[in-house]
Amino acid sequence: MGFGFAAMIASPVMGYLIDSFGIANTFYIMGATYFVIMLSASLYLERPPEGYHPSGIPLQEQPKKNKDYVQLTANEAVKTRRFYFLWLMLFINITCGIAILAVASPMGQEVAGLSVKSAAIMVGIMGVFNGAGRLVWASISDYIGRPNVYTIYFIIQIIVFALLPFTTNGMLFMIMLFIMISCYGGGFSAIPAYIADLFGTKQLGAIHGYILTAWALAGLVGPFIVAKVYEATQSYDITLYIFVAMFVVALIISLLIRADIRKIKRESELNHQTV
Repeated sequence: MGFGFAAMIASPVMGYLIDSFGIANTFYIMGATYFVIMLSASLYLERPPEGYHPSGIPLQEQPKKNKDYVQLTANEAVKTRRFYFLWLMLFINITCGIAILAVASPMGQEVAGLSVKSAAIMVGIMGVFNGAGRLVWASISDYIGRPNVYTIYFIIQIIVFALLPFTTNGMLFMIMLFIMISCYGGGFSAIPAYIADLFGTKQLGAIHGYILTAWALAGLVGPFIVAKVYEATQSYDITLYIFVAMFVVALIISLLIRADIRKIKRESELNHQTV
């Protein structure tokens, strides 16, 4: 959630600093600021003492049963097809979302006729939905499950991206972008729990790191696609249709991965019965 809200807070601050002190000095100022804040925050964090539990909450007499259906190492996880299914879903979600983030302002002006000021306000509010989406969607996934929430992401974004080229009403255009960007943010926040569902928590951090290579590549691919297609067509319409097709692929993957989940559960149940 902090990642999403940071764009809302830091972007106008950086803009002011660049206008007032120049690009080079902005890097120095922001670097020094980040150093002080991050170092100060890190000093607060430490491992709790052995046996610690929050005040007013009694210790459980028996430890909770491990609910993980499977426990794979990172190297074992990358040898499964469900790892690549998950990687592709995240890659597509980020590619399309980060591309729209990069061109939200000019696209709003061209497609929906927003003024420069209105487009700038829209981009700022998108930061709110980016951050809030991470909290809301992750919470929803705890109730309906990660497979369902990712399928919902892709269905929503197929509809939104298909309708955006025809959305000339400024307010409706902004609402659709806010919904889309909440799904983009939600994809990040739900992925660690999805990894735990599919691979267990034994090496969740390492597997998460492998999965996040999708983010690194998407950061290159998304803006590249939107820039090249716009350069060739002078329109965002084709880009949006390309993204619709990508989301259809992601939707199919989100349904295929359910077969792997059912297989994991069956194997886990058989193992428990054997024990």
